[in-house]
Formats: sequence, structure tokens, C-alpha cells
Amino acid sequence: MAEFRLPKNSRVKKGKKHAPQDGTNLKTVKIYRYDPESGENPRYDHYVIDLDKCGPMVLDAIIKIKNEIDPTLTFRRSCREGICGSCAMNMDGKNGLACTSAIEDYSGTLTIHPLPHMEVVKDLVGDFTHFYAQYASIQPWLKSESPEPSGAERKQAPEDRAKLDGLYECILCACCSTSCPSYWWNSDRFLGPAILLQAYRWLADSRDEATGERLDQLEDPYRLYRCHTIMNCANACPKGLNPAKAIAETKKMIAERSA
Repeated sequence: MAEFRLPKNSRVKKGKKHAPQDGTNLKTVKIYRYDPESGENPRYDHYVIDLDKCGPMVLDAIIKIKNEIDPTLTFRRSCREGICGSCAMNMDGKNGLACTSAIEDYSGTLTIHPLPHMEVVKDLVGDFTHFYAQYASIQPWLKSESPEPSGAERKQAPEDRAKLDGLYECILCACCSTSCPSYWWNSDRFLGPAILLQAYRWLADSRDEATGERLDQLEDPYRLYRCHTIMNCANACPKGLNPAKAIAETKKMIAERSA
């Protein structure tokens, strides 16, 4: 399970218990609330909602709370189809997408935090600035010295295209990276599971011609080698991907190059 880190020099104070909604199928949702600009300590607010008048997913419950109980609640969401990654958060100790997580899978009170070990912008919104800067650092685009085919695409054999399966599906939700203890303690230098999986996506692409350059950028005691293969990343990924395997394949490429 992922550990949730509080902002520095703060403690969670007793929060609000909002009046429960009417109904017989009630569910208590405990949500982390924090607004850095207010200067107040974080708190937990409790909401009781009627599941008979709510959609089946955790995101439905959060939207219901914002629309009907507490309009000050802040969170991200967009596609509601498990594609954009916007609603990534920590639910009962495990990272995931609120839009694809069923409420019925959580017994008792459902406790919701923002993704662990990220600075909190407000409530359930984490600051992705550093995460996206790391993504940009791997230059996630096709690099080739060969001239582009005139009026045609760069062709790829089916077996080469198959090597990208399990890589291209990453939606950069950061569930894996924020479940990784090595990333918690070394995120200033360690790229983390999500970015390293994205880096391997280009290393595995037969059309890319910058393999040596990409491996040179990754061969570093911290950027790549802080991974200890504890597999939290694969357990947390809502798309069923295995970043640890991609990291191991990258290490293998570097070892074979040096042999």
C-alpha cells in the first residue's frame, strides 16, 4: 500500500462532519482537505451519501458530494473513462483512478487522499510540475536521422509493433511513481516508474534511431538505478502495465552495450 505524506510542518486537525443525506443505503466518505493558501492545517471532512442516488464509481461519489453537499471540494477529472488519468488519487491506501474504481469494492468508510508524496495544490489535487518536467527530460518523441518517406508513414513490422504493447498504453496518471518508495525519497533525481516506462517505450521502438543517446541519458546511479523492483508500480497501475519490467529491460540494454 502507498503511504500518504502530509505537507511539511503540518498535522491533520479534526474536520467537519456534514449532515448525512436521506436514504437507507448510506456510505461515509472521508476526504482529505487542505488549502495551502489558507495557512490552516489539513483536515478530514466526513460526508454521508445515499448510494441509491449515486453512480457506481468513486468519482461519481465525489462529484455528488461537490454538487449536492460541499461545493468547495477540489479535485481533477475529465474523461471518466480511465483514459486521461486526471482523477488519480489514493483510495483506502491504494492509488488508482476514481472513475474506474467501484464504490462497492470498499467496505466501511472510504478514505480518500491525493496521490502520496506530491505537494498538494488543494484538497485532492497534486502538483504535477516536477513529474511533467521529468517526462520532458526523456524527449518523448521519435528521433531519427533517416529522411521521412515521401508521402508515406514510417512503416514498422507487426512483430516490432508488438514490442510496444504494454508501453504505449501509459496515461501518465502517476499512480505508479507515487506508490514507489524510491521515488518518494529520491524524486529530485530518480525518474520514477512512469517516466522510465515512457523512456523504454522509445528504446523499444524500431523506428527510433537515438538508442545510444537515450541510454547515455539514463545511465546514472539515480535516474535509473534507484529502482529496487519491489513491484509497487505494477500493483498500482490502473492500466495493468508493468513499469518494473520496462526498467529491467532498460538496465539489460545498458549491460549488453557495455559487455
